[in-house]
Amino acid sequence: MGVPDDTRVMPGSTRNMLILLSNDDGIDAAGLRALEAAMADLGEVWTVAPATEQSAKSHSLTMHEPLRVAEHGPRRFSVSGTPADSVYLAAHHLLPRKPDLVVSGINRGSNLSNDVMYSGTVAAAREAASFDIPSVAVSLWVTGPSPHWDTAQRVAREIVQQTVQRGLPPGVLLNINVPDRAYDQLAGVRIAPLGRRWYHPTVAVNTDPRGRKYYWIGGDHDRFADLPDSDGPLCEAGFAVVTPLHMDLTAHEMLPVLRGWKLES
Repeated sequence: MGVPDDTRVMPGSTRNMLILLSNDDGIDAAGLRALEAAMADLGEVWTVAPATEQSAKSHSLTMHEPLRVAEHGPRRFSVSGTPADSVYLAAHHLLPRKPDLVVSGINRGSNLSNDVMYSGTVAAAREAASFDIPSVAVSLWVTGPSPHWDTAQRVAREIVQQTVQRGLPPGVLLNINVPDRAYDQLAGVRIAPLGRRWYHPTVAVNTDPRGRKYYWIGGDHDRFADLPDSDGPLCEAGFAVVTPLHMDLTAHEMLPVLRGWKLES
């Protein structure tokens, strides 16, 4: 499409596309079914997802115990591991060839700001990006008893179609967050950087029947940083937000600073 292969990964024509879907909510999640429906006519769709919920597992790989794969119908498989395990197995073994596109989601809950460090949904897409496969993570910030999966479906489909047409640079993935509201009630779609997010720090201490203490960690959303043009505040304001993420975590501005330190060789 006029862009050299060394600068941009192009999925190509949708007619022959091999699309891999995954998530971190598990093979039976409603959001995954919604994503399958949204992507069904864009190519040959395969689903390889964790057998059980793997939220906040980040980019962990299962290296010291075996993985089990179960078939759930034509081109649908579950893996007894993490989202990254699922994409790894799919891309290197289960699918007939390397997928042209990976879409992860639709996550039940947002993955905004520093959530991306913990998110299994984002990790599935990031695992694909590590192989230079164009990838997209999709999350719906569910706030009510009847999630607007249809809104997330429409936004995801629009962004995926643009990704197919325009491509992504190697090592780049897209992180999409959609407010839980009707499509015609969206404030719009915005491209935005990551911001910062805080949760209430919570550690619940209990005692099991044998008298041993155990702990539950993780609190509710507290606030976003006061960065109005970043992903969190925009999503709170009703915008669907798209954030490009890169595999390169290097703080490049610190390289010359560190080179100026007097470090012993």
